[in-house]
Amino acid sequence: MSVYVPVDLRRRVRARLANCCAYCRTAEILTATTFEFEHILSLASGGATTFDNLCFSCPTCNRFKSDHNSAEDPVTQKSVPLFHPQRDQWNDHFSWTEDYSEIIGVSPCGRATVSALKMNRIPMIRVRRMWVALDEHPPQIE
Repeated sequence: MSVYVPVDLRRRVRARLANCCAYCRTAEILTATTFEFEHILSLASGGATTFDNLCFSCPTCNRFKSDHNSAEDPVTQKSVPLFHPQRDQWNDHFSWTEDYSEIIGVSPCGRATVSALKMNRIPMIRVRRMWVALDEHPPQIE
């Protein structure tokens, strides 16, 4: 479902994440695609078009997340909430491998999110390695 997001709200959401995906931290400028404004809690689930319920997302993360708000932690095999970009701090749930090519889930939420959103697909790892070589990755986000 597509819904209008006011321009000022779009600017605020983009600025909060320095034009990077809230989940995988890919910088929009490094891709050949337009990122999306995602409702963290979907409209169908009662979510609203408000700053606290919107994030900036690459199309791939957005598609895999869909309207899901929880997923199975691959370690504990228990259902846990997915990462919530407005409430959770990225660094509390994720880190990078030494070469910055893969995202490591460091909490049940992080592991479930990495798995559910398929954040370490082989093509993504390969392109991150290229971005690192070009000194374009990882992004510097507060």
